[in-house]
Amino acid sequence: MDMAQITDTVGALGGRLVRGDLAGLKRLIKINTLFDRDKIVWNFSNMNKLAHTVTLKCASDTPSTLPHAPRKIISEYTFQGETQSLSDFKTDRNVTAFLVIKDGAIASEEYLQGTGEFDSRVSWSMAKSVISLLLGALMDKGLVPKDALDYQLVDHLPALKGSGYDGATLQNVLQMTSGVAFNEDYLDYHSDINRMGRLLAVGGSMDAFAASLGTARTPNEYMSYVSVDTHVIGMMIRALTGQEIGPLTIEHIFRPLGLEHDPIFITDSFGEPFILGGLNMTTRDYARIALMVLNQGTWNGQQIVSAEWIAKSTAQSAPPMLPEKMDIPEGWLGYGMQWWIPQNPEGGEVYGIGIYGQYLYINPKYNVVIAQNGGDVDFKEGEGIIEHRCLALFRQIAENL
Repeated sequence: MDMAQITDTVGALGGRLVRGDLAGLKRLIKINTLFDRDKIVWNFSNMNKLAHTVTLKCASDTPSTLPHAPRKIISEYTFQGETQSLSDFKTDRNVTAFLVIKDGAIASEEYLQGTGEFDSRVSWSMAKSVISLLLGALMDKGLVPKDALDYQLVDHLPALKGSGYDGATLQNVLQMTSGVAFNEDYLDYHSDINRMGRLLAVGGSMDAFAASLGTARTPNEYMSYVSVDTHVIGMMIRALTGQEIGPLTIEHIFRPLGLEHDPIFITDSFGEPFILGGLNMTTRDYARIALMVLNQGTWNGQQIVSAEWIAKSTAQSAPPMLPEKMDIPEGWLGYGMQWWIPQNPEGGEVYGIGIYGQYLYINPKYNVVIAQNGGDVDFKEGEGIIEHRCLALFRQIAENL
């Protein structure tokens, strides 16, 4: 990071570093190299050393069982008429963990790039799908009203009055149709998403950041991916329940799953979890989440989230993407409520996606779950084509198990 960038950041954040926050400066420098090719693998397994974090103490003394039943998986796949080996795919996409589960048992499990099974790996936007599950569980139990999807955000979050969220509903932010102006380009230093990352490093409030955003379009006009929409879901959960996100997630999602390891959440400097992308878990614990969804919300005989919410949240329901985002050879991806849906889903396919190669793929037709972590610095290649490449591989694995 050069001095001009540091000065810009200090100015944008109210001069906080000028007052001597050396720890913030160190975090800022680390965040600036977070995605560097030679550091990304280590960084993604060590976020607790790079940012404000909180550990959610909820690992089970007797974790839920993930039995092993090894199967031979395909060694190559075909995409756009070309065949590539699975090994080359993992190299090209800088995969660090690849876990395949069939009929509830681990069929194949591999850890690469010097990482191991106990690494706590950053989710990035896969965390959004977890927040959707939490909201569903709270609605199932009456802790959030059933009609809350129609609530105007500003009626419960007065700090958002006059912001880009004024006029949007809870359902709008669930479907990424808030209409808020937000630049999500991870490769643009000055984008809103990178501004937000620097705020997390130096110090600041995510609630205030959300309230600072303006309007781009009318709510529900187009699906336009705005990561901060997920933070606003969390703000609504806090407002409607009077409770904090960490304890709620432990009680209603994580503890019932019987996790092997305590999850870690990146937080802002006020301790608020970065729910739109800051979850860190082992790959097997991510797979437990996906298996619960595959099983229509049940896990070890317990209904964690209702089948009704699973069906509603994982169905295509958002309007189409902005027209300029749809011009890719394989077509646009659909969107539900914090879940991605293939354009032509086969047998109820759905997946959670995090930048740089994080995937939770769920295929009910073949009773298969695939959890992948990675440090794919070329994830933007082809403006969305990588998601389709990964989908092709995951489908072909599922079909051939």
